[in-house]
Amino acid sequence: MEQKIHQGRNVKRFREMLGIKQEALAFDLGNDWNQKKISMLEQKDVIEDNILDQISQALKIPVEAFQNFDEEQAVNIISNTFTSNDTSTLNAVNPHCTFNPIDKIVELYDEKIALYERMLKEKDEMMVRLEKLITK
Repeated sequence: MEQKIHQGRNVKRFREMLGIKQEALAFDLGNDWNQKKISMLEQKDVIEDNILDQISQALKIPVEAFQNFDEEQAVNIISNTFTSNDTSTLNAVNPHCTFNPIDKIVELYDEKIALYERMLKEKDEMMVRLEKLITK
């Protein structure tokens, strides 16, 4: 039993992933389009090729993505690719701090004070130079 790909749902998924509202897509597609028409389009199983071409250009996504993307198949690929023993991605974020956050705050504060003192010293030196220029 072959599962049919719902092109309208794919348009909606990609549009939402890009953070684009239906009104914005309608605006990009032209004067003939409005939010309600986009909503109805996203309900369709199959979308005409010329409309898919327009949507593809507006969203900058290949037409094939709308025609071939199957969420269930993607989930299966991901779940079969990663095993419970694969901790390479889990190690990327270490939940245990190797430093004391308070110490880091104090360190940043000390750096800020040192920077402020350097700025004051440079200001004083600049004032001395300006006074010399004025008295000449």
